[in-house]
Amino acid sequence: MKKTWIWPVMAAGLLISACGAETSQETSEETPESAESTEQTEIQTAVDSEAMELEVPFDGTMDHVHGMGYIEENGGLYFASHEGLKVYRGGEWTEIEDQYHDFMGFNATSTGFVSSGHPDMQSGMKNPLGIKRSDDGGETFEDLGFEGETDFHEMAVSYNNNNLFVFNPQPNSKLAAGFHRSDDAGKTWQQTAAEGLDGKVAYLAMHPDDSMMIAAASNQGIFRSEDGGESFSRITEDELGTAAFFSEDALYYGTYSEDAKLVKRDLSGDEQEISLPDMTEDGIVYIAQYPKKPEQLAIYTAKGHAWMTQDAGDNWTQMLNAGQVQQ
Repeated sequence: MKKTWIWPVMAAGLLISACGAETSQETSEETPESAESTEQTEIQTAVDSEAMELEVPFDGTMDHVHGMGYIEENGGLYFASHEGLKVYRGGEWTEIEDQYHDFMGFNATSTGFVSSGHPDMQSGMKNPLGIKRSDDGGETFEDLGFEGETDFHEMAVSYNNNNLFVFNPQPNSKLAAGFHRSDDAGKTWQQTAAEGLDGKVAYLAMHPDDSMMIAAASNQGIFRSEDGGESFSRITEDELGTAAFFSEDALYYGTYSEDAKLVKRDLSGDEQEISLPDMTEDGIVYIAQYPKKPEQLAIYTAKGHAWMTQDAGDNWTQMLNAGQVQQ
């Protein structure tokens, strides 16, 4: 299939809604029951009880996911939707009760998450959210600035130190339009040149520890920076860049040309393609890895499907089918 179809689908709302940064197998092999039981026991042991108290069972459909990631502290795989946070943990779905914020630019961290977007109308928060951080599963939020001013769709957050790299779509009270980096978890900001980063940017990613290491997915490919976003180099050719994610030792990225592709690129530049489930005319838009189990990966696609593998791509289990949760 040609690659021209996927970018309009993503731009229509499944990934970037209306705001992009412009710069110069349906069947699956189930995990063995014993392994799933062991995994669930381990995860439940790690779950933070305070965060769990906010969750109620969820058996519905989610549309327009704008971020996905594991929160290591409580073992949940969080999906940021137009109607709040949905959580997949140990084969079961829940949602955060009574908090239905329209999250954008969502990034999971080791202890919680950082996000932008629009507030639940009942919350009393200003619209847009600016940048908010939560370390208790979404019960409370710390304001990192720009509330009532800016909705950041393209935002990368370091998993372990909370440093940030964002694209600001228009000037606000502190930032000019363009790319900016914070090396102190949002207290101060500096603008970056982003030289060499071409095309419409759909997603940004930052290394969990080294916030000088940044990746970007755009309609011109996958780009990587080692100087905090001052300059970027392209690492793909003739492919759409659709997703990017950093683990401790590698950059995972998604592309689309004739078909979807998922690649693991270690920090020395060696690459390995990861097998995917059947994804006809579909592409990866989010990638996540459970930090305690590096072979456990999750992907979310442009058509609203989500899959998980426990063995680095040998077998995949479907979690979402066109937005409908799979129990």
